[in-house]
Amino acid sequence: MTMRPRKLTVLLLSVSSLAIASVDPLRAQTVQPAPSSQFTPTEQSERHPVAALTPVPPVTPLPAAKDKPARATGGTPPGKPDPAPTSENDGKESQRAVAAPSVVGDGADGKPAAPSAASETKGDGKATASAGQPVAPASSPDGSRQGAANDNAPQVGKSAPDDHADANATRQARGRPQQYTVASEAAVGMRLRNVPQDLRSPSIALDGLFAAIGGAHIFPDFKTAADATPDAAPTTLVQEWRAAQKQSNFDLKAFVNAHFTPSPVAEVSYKHNANENIFDYIDGMWGVLTRGPDKPVAYSSRLPLPYPYVVPGGRFSELYYWDSYFTMIGLYESGRFDLMRDMVKDMASQLDRYAHIPNGTRTYYLSRSEPPFFALMVDLLANHDGQGVYTTFLPELQREYDYWMDGAGNLAPGHAYRHVVRLADGTLLNRHWDDLDTPRDESYPEDVATANSARRPPEEVYRDLRAGGETGWDFSSRWLSDGHDMASIHTTDIATIEVNCLVAHLEQTLAHAYALSGDNKRSGEYDHLAAARIDAVRRLMWSADRQAFFDYDWKAQRQTTVLSAATVVPLFLHMATQAQADGVAATVQGTLLKAGGIMATDRHSGQQWDAPNGWAPLEWMAIKGFKTYGNDRLAEDIAQRWMTRVIATYEKSGVLLEKYDVEATTISPTGGGGGGEYPMQIGFGWTNGTLLGLMNGYPTVADRILKRNPLANQPTVQALPPVDAYSVSNPANNGEQKGKTVSDPATPPSVEHH
Repeated sequence: MTMRPRKLTVLLLSVSSLAIASVDPLRAQTVQPAPSSQFTPTEQSERHPVAALTPVPPVTPLPAAKDKPARATGGTPPGKPDPAPTSENDGKESQRAVAAPSVVGDGADGKPAAPSAASETKGDGKATASAGQPVAPASSPDGSRQGAANDNAPQVGKSAPDDHADANATRQARGRPQQYTVASEAAVGMRLRNVPQDLRSPSIALDGLFAAIGGAHIFPDFKTAADATPDAAPTTLVQEWRAAQKQSNFDLKAFVNAHFTPSPVAEVSYKHNANENIFDYIDGMWGVLTRGPDKPVAYSSRLPLPYPYVVPGGRFSELYYWDSYFTMIGLYESGRFDLMRDMVKDMASQLDRYAHIPNGTRTYYLSRSEPPFFALMVDLLANHDGQGVYTTFLPELQREYDYWMDGAGNLAPGHAYRHVVRLADGTLLNRHWDDLDTPRDESYPEDVATANSARRPPEEVYRDLRAGGETGWDFSSRWLSDGHDMASIHTTDIATIEVNCLVAHLEQTLAHAYALSGDNKRSGEYDHLAAARIDAVRRLMWSADRQAFFDYDWKAQRQTTVLSAATVVPLFLHMATQAQADGVAATVQGTLLKAGGIMATDRHSGQQWDAPNGWAPLEWMAIKGFKTYGNDRLAEDIAQRWMTRVIATYEKSGVLLEKYDVEATTISPTGGGGGGEYPMQIGFGWTNGTLLGLMNGYPTVADRILKRNPLANQPTVQALPPVDAYSVSNPANNGEQKGKTVSDPATPPSVEHH
């Protein structure tokens, strides 16, 4: 296909200033859990202040208690967790030892900041937390990895160490210097001077100043404030602000303008001419949306990445986790394997440094992740590079699993801890979580307003809002107990369809990777874990009456009522039975399928992840899922409707968008999709990537849709990636495949790879 010149305009926009007013700073509080009934599912760590997530340079591990082995770095799998309490009624919070590194200082007086643990239990049984986020394992400055994946394999049935080792380590940590400012790994790798980086969220690092900026509404989009770079260490800046406040003529807006530099936002304006088609647009946008490698900036909230990557577009100028998988599909289809490979390496770099992949590459996203798509990214790369990819990234796959399963091993029935939930019958599920219970940095004023309208402690609301951000569906009636009011959000009560299917796929991928590495014992253990989880999804989330999969409210011990497009995820990952897949097909076709594709849910709540909106990831997973189970006609029908909606909108506007109104029977140049906390965004990574994949996979359908364009009949680049990445053979591995043997994907077994 011949590519023609594109006219691309990238504008760097500055931030406009608005009228301001002073406001009392908000402070995070530790809330004690209320007593609960013995027979009611309860949170083991619902008020757990901050879990260990903040990255630091490598340190020498603290000595463990006498006769207790030192704990391995990284997380721990279900059979060998960090200690977690077994009851809310015992008056204890989980104790997590936190190593205190000695690094570049940022104390209030120029001295090292005081040490902190994620949660310390006082003699009265009340937990306290520091204002900062505690630490997690990191890679060494030269990029080398810490720990071996094999050290963290499941050890089913083995008990976890008791609390004493952690308590002793915590006591020894007191008195050691701990700072939150570290040397940027990217700076070291680029052989630059030592660039300090504060790894706390700006709302924590800037203390009351950040809350004051939020209350003053200086920025129209508060993400601008979270992304702005201070001209000095945050602690120093807070001191200056507090001193300046005492002056009668203090002007907060002027202070912010003097001490903060807004992060440049690349707004994309794309103008196409009559000789261009949508293939040209997508190809050209890869260059517009590509960033990195990042040059570290002192005290910036950006988490610098060592390799180039593609951002979603619009206001999202950093790498986002689950978005990236669907963007990579387009890179695969475009033959941009170099950039796709770099993005996988960037994800791995975050797992090495932070022991998880944050929501996005900002410090304020470190307290949570997003749906765990890393294993699927490895699958996609393996389709091109060969089976060696699985063993190359085995340490990172293990770290990903350790993060999502932290605390599972000795979790009591009817309780939850961070991302894991154990039901009364012992079934283990996952949910979404955030380790902070304060307003989100990027939506601070909005979160404060939501909490103020709620009839429960604000910390509960903040936690659920943050956990909602981790779902990737921010926001949806799926998370609202009354279906429409944001104040009723209860995300942490819900074990979602997709996160449990994705963790099961991660378990399958670990089984495959360990088999390739020759460790059949661990491979079998992960196969067993995957089978158990898939059984739980089929048993607890499948509704025979409604013929669809539904989220599971683990506290209420029942399925939720919102029908969502997430019902296709078990099909996409090949975890449904054929009968279930047929039922989902009928339900989707009868309820969610509209003129322009599949709606996110069957509810009109005003939230962007509800009707009438359709989203590229949901359309892609539905099409792939139905095709996998032999329903080719429905898959093609959805593809045709979605491509028609997206391409017709492109022909009117000249851009691809983040989401679309798929219920409307007419085409809007702005996409028509409403709701959300921000205006419609253009670009757009996952729309570009999946649309290219669909046009290449359904060339005849695409040609019909593009018939008004004289250059519509373009040859396809590649077919869709294989369904089963575990058995693909290619020159990269000389056609050899020594991992797990996978049956025909058209016939779903009890445990199967997507």
